[in-house]
Parts: sequence; C-alpha cells; structure tokens
Amino acid sequence: MTQRFDAVVIGAGHNGLTCAFYLARAGLKVCVVERRDVVGGAAVTEEFHPGFRNSAASYTVSLLQPKVIADMKLVERGYRVIERPVSNFFPLDGDYLKLGGGAERTRAEFARFSAKDAAALDGYEAALERVADLLRSMALKTPPNVGGGIAALLAAAAQGRAVTALPIEGQRDALALFVQSAREFLDGWFENDHVKAAFAFDAVVGNYAGPSAAGSAYVLLHHVFGEVNGKKGAWGHPVGGMGSITRMMAEAATQAGAVIRLEEPVDRVLVDKGRAVGVRLSSGEEIAAKTVVANVGPALLFRKLVDASELPADFNRRIAGFKTGSGSFRMNVALSELPDFTVLPGKDAEHHRSGIIIAPTMDYMDKAHDDAVRYGWSNAPVVEMTIPSTVDDSLAPPGCHVASLFCQQFAPTLPNGRSWDDEREAAADDIIDTVTQHAPNFRDSIIAGQIHSPTDLERKFGLVDGDIFHGRMSLDQLWAARPVLGHGDYRSPISGLYLCGAGTHPGGGVTGAPGHNAAREILKDRSVLGRLLRK
Repeated sequence: MTQRFDAVVIGAGHNGLTCAFYLARAGLKVCVVERRDVVGGAAVTEEFHPGFRNSAASYTVSLLQPKVIADMKLVERGYRVIERPVSNFFPLDGDYLKLGGGAERTRAEFARFSAKDAAALDGYEAALERVADLLRSMALKTPPNVGGGIAALLAAAAQGRAVTALPIEGQRDALALFVQSAREFLDGWFENDHVKAAFAFDAVVGNYAGPSAAGSAYVLLHHVFGEVNGKKGAWGHPVGGMGSITRMMAEAATQAGAVIRLEEPVDRVLVDKGRAVGVRLSSGEEIAAKTVVANVGPALLFRKLVDASELPADFNRRIAGFKTGSGSFRMNVALSELPDFTVLPGKDAEHHRSGIIIAPTMDYMDKAHDDAVRYGWSNAPVVEMTIPSTVDDSLAPPGCHVASLFCQQFAPTLPNGRSWDDEREAAADDIIDTVTQHAPNFRDSIIAGQIHSPTDLERKFGLVDGDIFHGRMSLDQLWAARPVLGHGDYRSPISGLYLCGAGTHPGGGVTGAPGHNAAREILKDRSVLGRLLRK
C-alpha cells in the first residue's frame, strides 16, 4: 500500500532533519527516509572498538546556526560544546606554534617568529571578520534565482547591498577572499611561513587543492564564519560526539510530528508530468508526496535517483560537470595514552584539547596535493588530529583516549587503476607515521582504528567521490550557482523536488542552514499554491 505524506525527505543527515523539523512544525505530514540504520548522515557517533566511541566522519562544531540551535531547542535537549583552549597547535621542526587563546596571546606567539606579523594580526583579523560577518548575514538567506524575473532581481539587489555597505577596504578584502588563492591573500599580510600556514590550513580543509590554488582563500573564509557559545570563529568538541547533535535533531523533528524511517534506501524519485510525486524505495514500496526534498548531494540525486529524461539537457550537462571530491581521508584511533610531542613534551596539556595540525608551511600543503594528483596521496599528508576524550570521558575507557584524524590530500580516484580498497591501509600507515614523527609514542599507543578512505566515505555515507561538502566549494559552485546557476534557490528543474543539503548555499559543514532555508522556500511555495487553488 502506498503511504501518502505532504513531504518526504531523502536522508536523515543534519540538514534533512532540520528541514523535516521546520516542515512538520508548520503542520505538514512529513516522512524522512534514511538508507542507514542510524540518523545523522556524516554527523554520527560510532563505537569502532569495544568501549571506544567517536564521531565517525564530521568531528567538530562551529558552523551550526544559532537560529537552528534555538528553534530546535537543542540546548534544552542537552546540546553542549566545549571550546578549545587554543584553536590549533602546530608542531614544527624543533619548535611549535599555537594559534588562538585570545588576540594578545596569539600576538605574543607570532612575535616569536616575526615582530612584523605580530603587528599585522589585528588588521588581518579585522579584515577577515568584516567579510565573515557578510557571510553570516547571508547564510540564512536564499540566493536569488538568476533568470527568475523581477523578484529574483530584487533579491539579488538586496543581498548585493550587504556588500556595498562594507567600507571600501572591506569590499577589497571581500573581492580578494572570493577570487584569490590563500597564498596570495596571506602573502599580503604576513612574512613568516609558519604564521601563514597557521591560517592557510583552513583553506585546504575539504578542498582537494593546495593553498596556491585560485579560490582557496574562500575556503579559508568559510571555516571562520561560525561560532561556539556566542564566540565568533571558535571551534569546539560536542559532548557525546557529533551523533549527539543529530540525535537531538531527530528528537525535535519527531516531536514536531515527522516520521523517521531507517534502513529505507531510495531507489528513484518518482516524477509524473514534470512534477515530483514521491519516491520508490529499494524494497519496491512507493511513498507518495507532493513535495520531495533531497538531503543527498546534487551529484547523487541527479545522476542516480532522477531519470535523466526528466531534466533539461543543459542541466544534465552541468550536473555531469559538477565537481566533487574533497581529497579527504578520515580515521579514528583508540589510544592507550596521549601522544607525547617532542617539541612540547608532556601529556594532558592544553594542546591535547585543541586541533593538532601537521602542516608546517604552505609549500608542504601544496606538495601534499601535488603528490596526491601524481601518486594518489603524499607520504607527508596534511593531518588534523583532535582528541575529544580529553574533555568527554564517556568516549573511552578510563586512562584511554580516542583521536580523530582528518587528513588531506588523498585523490578521490587513485591513478593507474588502483583501488582504495587495496591501498587504504598503506595510506593509513603514512598518516600514522606522519604523526609519530612528531609524537614518537603515537604508533605504539594505537589499540585499534577505523579507516574511511574517499571510497569508504562514498560507500558508507553517500558522499560522491568522498566529498565531505557534497561538491567543491569553488567560485563557480557557490551562492546562486550552487549547484547550478538558475537553481541556487533550493528548487530543482522538476516542480516539487527540492534540495536541502550541503550541495546548496551556504555549502558544507554542519550548519543546518540549507535545511532551514529549503524548508522556508517549500512553505512559501505551498502557501502561494494554496492561494492560487483557493481562487
């Protein structure tokens, strides 16, 4: 028997749950169908070894929208994020650099490397913050649908005014951050290679490119427009792991009236006379709905779940060229003890509660990408390690710890026909060796591990080419052009089919913004349709 709903959401990732919550709260009968046996998409907590739990993919918090947190009453449900004492710790050859912990402290740290860079810090942060505020103001706004008539033109003008309202210095910085490489932008501010690398790391997170690549400055900016506990630009550890957040979101959506069905993979979006009318599950069951909302990425949706004959030829061509592949490799390890770093000996120090980053210079990061293009990955990869069990003892047995290792650059598809299924262990060994070079006890402290190569990320979480952002964050795939110009407003070429995932504005990360914005547009369209039908 075909079940009928007002809306069916494909995928119970955080944006799908957010969208379902807002639709259900507005009175719609909503069903969320999820392929896996757990909600959360890539924001899940898993036990990967007896007694050891950790965030399996997404692993840290900053970008989640305060409005979404408030509307879903996440704090009342137990949402808690512990801030990092310093943002990041960079072990270097014979030295180290700590970023964060307050402007005065960062200035003093930079002064050890360059007095000029210490003096430039305030101006740099002010410039970045002006443009980050612009992003914050646009995150919960729907991009104008280019070609969508007078309403779209008015929307474009309104959002454009936010840019022109910036002082001329801010407009120059915005232009530079949207089009330049991170190297170009940072070279204009700082002289020391290690200081520049401390900021350039954000430009390669989830970006299959080095900091010298055009447009990488925007990726840097994207990672600083969030906040934790009201502190702009801060990052933190969610208590209970990322899965605790999506569990609370599922609770909020369910209490609002949404139905969540697990282990129900979607085989096809059903279309009749140019309009989405529901989905067919892999079991053969069909769910009818006037509105279908996809929380999967554009590449997965339009290449696999929608019949190409239902889409315009040019749209199909654009989607075929939609760029995916973030170059990310993700590991979790169970540890018998904390890593003891040669340049800063000791255990259970503040740097263990921060982001531990092995990326000493921009040249190092560029080489990691160049090696990945040539060989598949570098034996000196970019590594960010966090150890959330230092602040959340529920994740590991007493005296033990869990660490997340988020690594770049790893080719989405290996050259010469090689397979990640055959090479994943070798790549993991290079990652472990890279950390062990700085913390000699690291390899011997590993009890067990969980490995997610780009292929594993696609297979397990539905991330095409292992792309953590559902599509590259390049200038041609941002704002009104995400995923395709003319459909940046969460609407697809098929009436009644919407997108609500990271492949739409404002892009990747655990933000909740695409889910929030898509729900608003869906409700707006239903309201307009209702008025027309009543006439």
